[in-house]
Amino acid sequence: MERSLEFPDLLRLIDERSTAFRAAVAAAPGLDAQVPTCPGWTLFDLVKHLGGGDRFWAAIVGAGPADAPPAEAAAARAALEVPREREALLAWLAASTQLLLSALREAGPDAGCWAWWSALQTPRTSGGVARHRVQETAVHTYDVQLAAGAPQPLPNEVALDGVEEFLFTCVASPSAWPHKPTAFDFHAAEGPSWRLTVDGDGARSTRIPAPTAATGEDSDAPGASVHGTASELVLYLYDRIQADSLHVDGDAGLLDLLRAWEPEE
Repeated sequence: MERSLEFPDLLRLIDERSTAFRAAVAAAPGLDAQVPTCPGWTLFDLVKHLGGGDRFWAAIVGAGPADAPPAEAAAARAALEVPREREALLAWLAASTQLLLSALREAGPDAGCWAWWSALQTPRTSGGVARHRVQETAVHTYDVQLAAGAPQPLPNEVALDGVEEFLFTCVASPSAWPHKPTAFDFHAAEGPSWRLTVDGDGARSTRIPAPTAATGEDSDAPGASVHGTASELVLYLYDRIQADSLHVDGDAGLLDLLRAWEPEE
């Protein structure tokens, strides 16, 4: 599947979103502030999570093709210890992000590596890792901003790629959909649209034309259509905002089934 963003753009966006994340943490009242969208976590926990993830994926990319993450990387993440003082913690996070970026640059976009997702629509490559880490970092930046009382929409460039990245990476699966076959359409106000089809063959997504005015009954109509800005769609897909923050046509109950679905792969 053709990438929406080129590899250098993905690396730039990881760096930009990590910088924005650190700026939001630096401006927050304290590291013990609760993060509403990550229940039970403080800002300290979230910084540790993001930096630990950067280091973990750097090790995975550096290890090359594998059937499991390197044992050393998993052990290092489990035993992770980080500074408690804010300035030192943020310096550690900046260094963690640079480790990830260095590993990605050295590997290039097409190098194989382990990844937790199905290879159905997102390749298990360093390019797939980079695309997903953009979104992880961007959504967690929103989490920090929300905890500090100043949430901002995801940047347009990030969000427009983020809807597709989520559908291709976090939803695509060869596992059978356990309900009546249906489809979900996601329409970004900025223009792009996607259809997620779920049936006995699993879940897969494709880009579709933007919606036009209805002209009678549509036999190809989805079970539910979700309309919002690209940022709102990404934040909804990551369970940061609820469906009532968006415009939903069709059977909204299907969205609950989709959210509750846990494919075997």
